[in-house]
Formats: sequence, C-alpha cells, structure tokens
Amino acid sequence: MKKIAIVQSNYIPWKGYFDMIAAVDEFILYDDVQYTRRDWRNRNKIKTPQGVQWLTVPVLVKSRYHQKICETEIDGVNWATIHWKTLTQSYRRAPYFSEIASWLEPLYLGAPFRTLSELNHCFIKAVCQYIGIHTKITHSWDYNLVDGKTMRLANLCIQAGGTEYLSGPAAQAYIDEPVFRDLGIKITWFDYTNYPEYPQLWGDFIHSVTILDLLFHCGKGAHRYMRYVTP
Repeated sequence: MKKIAIVQSNYIPWKGYFDMIAAVDEFILYDDVQYTRRDWRNRNKIKTPQGVQWLTVPVLVKSRYHQKICETEIDGVNWATIHWKTLTQSYRRAPYFSEIASWLEPLYLGAPFRTLSELNHCFIKAVCQYIGIHTKITHSWDYNLVDGKTMRLANLCIQAGGTEYLSGPAAQAYIDEPVFRDLGIKITWFDYTNYPEYPQLWGDFIHSVTILDLLFHCGKGAHRYMRYVTP
C-alpha cells in the first residue's frame, strides 16, 4: 500500500498543506500546470498588529494562459528582505521566534532563487525537516506526463507505485473518479475541518494563515495542533 498526493507548490503554505504531506508516502509537487494569478502559488497570509496581511513574492508573468508554475521566474530580490522584516515585526514577540529565525532567516537573506518552484520547494522542505515530516517529496517532471486532467493524475500514481490517491475536497468538482477506480487506485478526500486553536498573537484566532504562524507560536510542539505530524 502506498499513498500519493499530487499538489501544486505554494509559498509558505498553511498547516493543512503540511498535514497532507505527512499523511502520504510520496508527495508530488505538481508544477507542470498553469500558473494562476492571485492564488496561493506566490503568496500567503500572516497575522500582524494591523490585522491579516498578504506576503506576495513578485513574479514575471510572460503569458497569461500558457505559463507553467515551474516556468514562473521571481522578479527581483528585494522582496525577500521585505518579507523577513515584516515577519520579524509581526512575530518577534512569539515564544519561538528566535528558534525558527535561526533556520528561516538564512533562507530569506542568503539563498537566491530564480524560479517560484525552487523557492516553494526549498521552504516546504525546510518546514518539513523542522517539524519531523519524512515524506518523500518529488516533482511531476520526474515522471512522464500523459494527456487528460484526471488520467494524468492517475497515471502519476501508477508510475509512483501508488495504490491510494489523497486529494483535497475541492478536487471533487473536476476529478473523474471512475478513472482511478478502473486502474485499481483508491481515492480519499482529505478533511481540513476541526483543527484546534493554539495561542496566537493579534486578536481573534485565524486558521487560514501560513504555517509559520503556528511555528513561531508553538515551535516543535506544532504537532499538537496538527493531525498527521507526530513528535
């Protein structure tokens, strides 16, 4: 039995994204698909004293309809300093800020990234390493891609040796489940509801922010507020 998830890379994703990584045996970053504007690919939310704020990585959009995520280049380098300064101002009072900053700050200030895929993968791997997720992370371009939205996903599962495909619930609107069943692959829909709250700065609790918010507040105890991450 082998569980597979296939998801586009996101910029410093929320805790549910990492729970999905922890719930499978192989997590395939699906960046061979169209880059979408005003989405989670190059931005995420943080909490600040002034309320929820977006952190957005500037990117070069050369084609509105034919540009893949893996082809999307980052525009400039100043964004990294700005993001780190904003994170510092917003979370320096959090209990585990210094501990997280010891490995997070060098990613912002020391590592140059050319593409959005490179950036997202690096940050995702760093978070996984810190909270103890050991799932194999691969790229869709590591495999042969066939035509057809559902068939491509199912075929990726087959190539990776998967027997179960774990997907977010929103995909129920477009995935053709019989394609998976005909290939002997079970589909399971991931449940993102009923996460517990944790101590959080700046007003009412908000779930839909980057996982960095959880890490700054709870450190390695983050697993207590997640479902599939174990200490």
